[in-house]
Amino acid sequence: TLVSCAESPTSSGLSIVASTDVYGSIASAIAGGHASVTSIIDSPSQDPHEFEASARAQLALSRADVVIVNGGGYDDFMDVLLSGAGNDDATIMRVVDLSARSDAEIDANEHVWYDLGTVRALADSLAQTLVGIDPTNANAYHANSQRFDAELEGLRLRVEQIAAAHSGDAVLVTEPVPLYLLEAAGLRNLTPVEFSTAIENGQGVPPAVMKKVLDLLASGDIALLAYNEQTEGPETAHILA
Repeated sequence: TLVSCAESPTSSGLSIVASTDVYGSIASAIAGGHASVTSIIDSPSQDPHEFEASARAQLALSRADVVIVNGGGYDDFMDVLLSGAGNDDATIMRVVDLSARSDAEIDANEHVWYDLGTVRALADSLAQTLVGIDPTNANAYHANSQRFDAELEGLRLRVEQIAAAHSGDAVLVTEPVPLYLLEAAGLRNLTPVEFSTAIENGQGVPPAVMKKVLDLLASGDIALLAYNEQTEGPETAHILA
């Protein structure tokens, strides 16, 4: 089901469509008031893997100047929508293609917005794209990009501080979603791959794997549990409890 598309005001008529509000928020920061930004999915309760296309979403894409998709299998619904939108003039930005992460890393974890380097690459590339489309407002796009990069640098420094204080601390995740960020913070993921893969794919966790996770928690060695509420179920609720 499509959650209502959220839009920001525009002064120049440019239109940016993002697959999720994660990328929509980045687009709004770079474009400022010079483009409308529509996020097809704008609720954390909506799982992109279960998205159902709608005419409204396809209409937004048919009018877009720039389209931002994650790629890597995360938001495949965008390919379906784009194929029916009939908009050959739009610039399509696939974030996984901008990432310095290897194909193997992305195949294992496509959630590249948790990688700060990838986010910076997207913001910088988007600013250049908007300058090419709308050179009149080039100064604004460059200034917004520099401001965004400065804020991102602040986040990077916070991650470094976590690493300095907690490098090597053990963590568990219910899904691989935040692993890039946890890795940057120097944290050590002890989650059995069979567990996080089963949860991500909506499959049952084998009893032996479930016991292994519960034993890890009982050991007292786990400093952090990263819990994805989007895919909450009896097994993850048991782990959380």
